[in-house]
Amino acid sequence: MSDPTVPRTAHQVFDGAVDAVEDLGNAVEGIVDDLVLDRIDALKVLRAGTKEQKGAILEQIAGRGKPEQDIVSELSKLKPLWRPDRFEEAHRMAMHSLEVLDRNGARAPQLPPLGPLKPIAQYVVQQMTRWIVKGHQNTLVTRIRKLYERREATSDWGSPEHHMLRRARIDAARVEPGYKGNPLGLPTFLVGGAILSSVISGVRAFVDWAFNGGLVQGVVLASVGGVVFGFLAWAALYSAGVARHRIKLCTDQPIKALWETVGACGNPPKDGSYDFAVYAIILLALAWVLVPLAIWLVVAKLN
Repeated sequence: MSDPTVPRTAHQVFDGAVDAVEDLGNAVEGIVDDLVLDRIDALKVLRAGTKEQKGAILEQIAGRGKPEQDIVSELSKLKPLWRPDRFEEAHRMAMHSLEVLDRNGARAPQLPPLGPLKPIAQYVVQQMTRWIVKGHQNTLVTRIRKLYERREATSDWGSPEHHMLRRARIDAARVEPGYKGNPLGLPTFLVGGAILSSVISGVRAFVDWAFNGGLVQGVVLASVGGVVFGFLAWAALYSAGVARHRIKLCTDQPIKALWETVGACGNPPKDGSYDFAVYAIILLALAWVLVPLAIWLVVAKLN
């Protein structure tokens, strides 16, 4: 072992550098070997002779996660109804909860004092709330009908479970068209007709006026854009909260009870209130970004 107090010769320094390079090369070679082995494992699927061998290799590569555990668990439960003694009651409660949600879910919510802007805000919030509630309602009734159809197909013909599922499926199919419709409470000619085109043309003319004008027009455009985006962000967030509260009151517990009564059918569908909350955050971020950007563009154009 060399004395650290003795100065190292050029030959010793060179040997140390060679050793460091060799260690680095070994590490890189190990990484490359791992990548090559991974590629070879992937190519084993193509070289497998039978479908069973390919399936075994794919299972080994993919591993076992939550979906695979759910598949095994659901396949092991062969009964069409987990609690047939509670199914009819759960079905009636689910249908009743959908009726209550359809009647009350899209009603105008109570808003905080907003002065002269309250009628406009109430209308916008009501339309957004209606969009969330009606969309979730349509999803629920369709998923319930499909669930009944599939469990009816897996039940013994003529068994009590088959009769219960058949009656429930007929009920769901009969009420489904009545629950489906336009999520927005606007006539079709307003959404896709001349009025929408006029609004778009007006917005385009306003933007052209602002960019072709001076600093004052640019500030006006930025201010109007900030107010509009901020208002829409607030309305989307408030609507999401109203819709989530009403859906929770009406359908969350009855639908959960129905899913548990049927058994081994996954989780009930979720509403879109969380997505609307995300949209609100995006709109608010756009307001923070677009307002300074619009002012900067106008100032840059003037200079």
